[in-house]
Amino acid sequence: MKRTTSLFLFTLLFLIPCQSQELLDISWHGKEHRPSLMLIDGSLDAPLQFADGTAKSDGAIWFETAMGRVELKGEPWYIQNGEEEARVGWLLGSRKVLLRFTKEQGYYTFCLEAIPGDDILKWGFALNAQQDEFFTGLFERVVDGNQEESWKEGISEAMNLRGQEVDMLIKPTVSLYCPFYLSSAGYGLFMEGTWPGHYDFCKTDPERVKIEFEGSALKSRLYISRDPADIVRAHSLHVGPTIVPPRWAFLPWRWRDEHVNRTEYYDQTPVTAPYNSEVVEDVLMMEAFGIPCGVYWIDRPWAIGENGYNDFEWDPERFPEAEAMINWLHHRDMKFMLWIAPWVSGDMRIEARNKGYDQPMKYHIGVDSANAALLDFTNPEACRWWQEKGIEKVLRQGVDGFKLDRAEETILESREIILHDGRTAREVRNEFPVLYVKTVNESCQKILGDDFILIPRAGYTGSSKYSGFWGGDIGSPPEGLRAAIIALQRSSIIGFPIWGSDIGGYWQGDLDREVFARWLAFGCFNPIMEVGPTENRAPWNMDSKPHYDTELIAIWRLYARLHARLADYTHALAQEAHETGMPLVRPLFLMYPEQEGVWETWESFLYGQDILVYALWEKGVEEVDVALPAGNRWVDAWDGNVYEGGQTVTVETPLHKIPLFMREGSDVELGDLESLYRESLQKAKEKPDLENLERFSFFPSE
Repeated sequence: MKRTTSLFLFTLLFLIPCQSQELLDISWHGKEHRPSLMLIDGSLDAPLQFADGTAKSDGAIWFETAMGRVELKGEPWYIQNGEEEARVGWLLGSRKVLLRFTKEQGYYTFCLEAIPGDDILKWGFALNAQQDEFFTGLFERVVDGNQEESWKEGISEAMNLRGQEVDMLIKPTVSLYCPFYLSSAGYGLFMEGTWPGHYDFCKTDPERVKIEFEGSALKSRLYISRDPADIVRAHSLHVGPTIVPPRWAFLPWRWRDEHVNRTEYYDQTPVTAPYNSEVVEDVLMMEAFGIPCGVYWIDRPWAIGENGYNDFEWDPERFPEAEAMINWLHHRDMKFMLWIAPWVSGDMRIEARNKGYDQPMKYHIGVDSANAALLDFTNPEACRWWQEKGIEKVLRQGVDGFKLDRAEETILESREIILHDGRTAREVRNEFPVLYVKTVNESCQKILGDDFILIPRAGYTGSSKYSGFWGGDIGSPPEGLRAAIIALQRSSIIGFPIWGSDIGGYWQGDLDREVFARWLAFGCFNPIMEVGPTENRAPWNMDSKPHYDTELIAIWRLYARLHARLADYTHALAQEAHETGMPLVRPLFLMYPEQEGVWETWESFLYGQDILVYALWEKGVEEVDVALPAGNRWVDAWDGNVYEGGQTVTVETPLHKIPLFMREGSDVELGDLESLYRESLQKAKEKPDLENLERFSFFPSE
């Protein structure tokens, strides 16, 4: 879809500097004198208009109290409309309402406030939309509601939010949210603050985008540019800048959902190693196959107690000699990460409650106030206590980073709960994941400097300053992979560029080998490539036939080695994201907004500026047609053939192959991919001898 030049009305009150030296074009329509406020910026294809003055059932600008909704209408008592700032004021009984629109450097601010205003519960406005206008952003999900709707069979929704409603309220577990969206009409809109909100993208009214946010005042940022990349960069720098993880974070990762300490390895070889058998098995097998792994993480349960998370004390049965195990991994050039949650249990729960460091919590899967205390991260004293007694304790044991789980499932949303800093739990609800990861980041900076990585699954405005992210518990069917492909690009747009998903999906019991293979290929071109949990198994010990899966082992090796080759490239892209706001993964409309079809294209994306990826997700696909962007020549990374951009080429797609094209002239070297795959197949056929591998790893003198 291309941006049209037809008049587009933006139902709210965004007006841009015009030749009359006034910021807004202000007029009044209808019997009720509803305001029409228009911004006419030279970067827009059409004016941005808030209210259209027609007899709509709902007004363009309104606020709500316990007594009901009040529209802004009638002629104002005050107007100041200059070149840099416009102010419009209404007298509504004893209440003064002020709308302020200001031109800043590179953006505009739009504010609504009232005196008195303490009784105002929310504000709302509506923007007129073009007939074919495209909207994207807000969250990493495909659709709102129960997360499983994002990977339901037959789903057709993708990057475009048109026709959808979205609550700006973080939900489990695919939980990256940011109140920013991008329009194909040449603007981006970001809502400041942490209060919950709601968006209606032309669903209840095909001509309007309706937006409402709780709180006694409303403030937003409006970015305008013909180049959507300019808007995304400006937004990312405003909510960031994003963290730059160390290079090792861009090497392949491995994990399992649970680690059992067994007496035998998968092939019945007796375990004599002193550490958790499944950790040892993973490491020795990956080394034998030549599968690079830069990060190994342990999920819950890892500590003592019923839920495996009491008092930051290792469970000696599941993880004997835990500190020595971490040291063993470090000697093998692997970093170690650990699962944590925003609550404490065991004796720490009692202490937190006695000190008043906790807040009320929802029950979730065995975790509630009876056995856990949810921390109040608005309390600096509580943060310091948790940091010193928990986080820094395990950091000093050798932990290199954390997987931060559960920041969105156990949080209450009541306006009746007042937290330590005086705000209600409702206002802090969206910010809670930010406070959580910020607290952990502080301890990591203290102990490790910049040599660490954090990956929460939940995030909101500001989270990207402290961490990368993983895409929550995405399901394992083909549509789960489809959801991950969309989530990667949505996250890049809204300011979360360091991202990865559970390769193969999270839900256990339905892992499909073809989907797993395609996910390994896609995951190679995520900044974070993390393989797991794979039903707590590995491709040499799958639950279904072939149990020792030579082809899957080879595909894992192929893409793990390719991802490792790209580590310097990815790290440089992360530095660029930090400095300029340009995300690592780039939907095609960011780079080629005027080209036909790119706004609706999501299976193809750019990894940096040099690598064009076509991510496969459907089963049984033997070939695909790949549209190559015009303006460049593209080199097929598999066979070296060169194609002019602006054409569609057909690519064969056997199970191991993801369509890849390099921008001609790029200095990125991927190597001979077909040769690497053949080599990987041969390696996978040579079944490792775990007895010998273990002997030489732990008892080299024998």
